[in-house]
Amino acid sequence: MTQTRALLVVDVQVDFCEGGALAVKGGFQVAHRISNDLTQSGPYAVIAASRDWHDAPPSTNNGHFALPPRTPNYATTWPVHCVAETHGADYAAGLYLPPDTYHLRKGQGAAHYSAAQGVTSAGFTLTDVLSMDDRAVTEVDVVGLATDYCVKSTVLDLLAAGLAVNVLTDYCAGVNRVTSARAIIEMDEAGALIH
Repeated sequence: MTQTRALLVVDVQVDFCEGGALAVKGGFQVAHRISNDLTQSGPYAVIAASRDWHDAPPSTNNGHFALPPRTPNYATTWPVHCVAETHGADYAAGLYLPPDTYHLRKGQGAAHYSAAQGVTSAGFTLTDVLSMDDRAVTEVDVVGLATDYCVKSTVLDLLAAGLAVNVLTDYCAGVNRVTSARAIIEMDEAGALIH
């Protein structure tokens, strides 16, 4: 088996970019950078992309949505976002993903953060995708939104699965500067390489 490298694009979606329901400052810039520098010409044998794909209210997605009269605390409960089959759940404008990209959906009725919790439409997990066809992917570059939540959770899960992980910080953006800085320290201490 040949050692290969994968790119994982985490949750670069309309609702997480400027003007979206749960906007991250710099989201559109991240989408363009990923497209210009990585997905069109990067050295990747596998590209996968995750999306939040939540059930519509009145589902709270196992407490993930804070529905009225509750208010979100922006740590464990959030405004309604990335509802399946809506524009907000679409990939952000400007994000190019090649035709052979594997698309993972997560948070379907659940409070998922990690792309490792997602599945493709055919039911494959991220682990399945990375090991398909004797690819033997052992190294993953992780980019996307948001550094302090879904990127961090994804990186920690990939490390726990025994993969080498590179966090490409120029291709990530976070909800909050302080929590993003803490997340980078946590990922570094867990064994990720921070670039």
